[in-house]
Amino acid sequence: MSSEIITFNKDNLNKYLSELAKRYRKISGGRIRAEIILIGGASVLVNYGFRDSTSDMDAIILAASCMQEAIYYVAEKHKLPDKWLNADFKRTTSYSQKLIQFSEHYKTFSNIMDVRTIRGEYLLAMKLVSGRKYKNDLSDIIGIVKDERNKGNTITMEKLNAAMGDLYGGWDNVTEELKAFADKVLSVDNLDDYFNAIRANEIKTREEILQFREDNPDDSKRKTANEILEELKKKEKTI
Repeated sequence: MSSEIITFNKDNLNKYLSELAKRYRKISGGRIRAEIILIGGASVLVNYGFRDSTSDMDAIILAASCMQEAIYYVAEKHKLPDKWLNADFKRTTSYSQKLIQFSEHYKTFSNIMDVRTIRGEYLLAMKLVSGRKYKNDLSDIIGIVKDERNKGNTITMEKLNAAMGDLYGGWDNVTEELKAFADKVLSVDNLDDYFNAIRANEIKTREEILQFREDNPDDSKRKTANEILEELKKKEKTI
């Protein structure tokens, strides 16, 4: 499949899901319903207005085994990566079996594939556990809180505590730094400037990681993005 970085917007995301459902219905004989729970960037994209696109299509996939064949079919047809829709995130700390329970209905495609999403304080909880400074996690947290306020749903620390408990049994997987960040976001009245500042820092951090990997190709293969960030911080302190 294509090796290019693919971005999804709300329109093409729905198109790919629609085609996936049609293909799944055909090869499964229409006998076994499927359920897909979109998480992360895909959930942000379909529920909120502050993101135009995402490169992530992480999901919990509950379907017959032929769903994988349907995913490959859509990838081949549209020159997408083989894993344009995948459940790899289940190997990360942000995964919880309870995500299914606290997901919400989004759309049903071809009367056979139900698509659900994560939103509100439950999506915040996932983003806090993930907490990647080089992705969109922190700006997503601000954007979610801001958009929920505009919809009349103020997310309080009480609601967030409940969501963390529901999904992860508490805050054990969240750093003190991110706990303080969450507290600040929930207490700031005007989040526009804060969102812009955090988003700019995320972009800068991602560029620094990419530059490090370009300058140190052998070394970067052995290091995660977080390890590269720690090394860059140490270099800054010595300058």
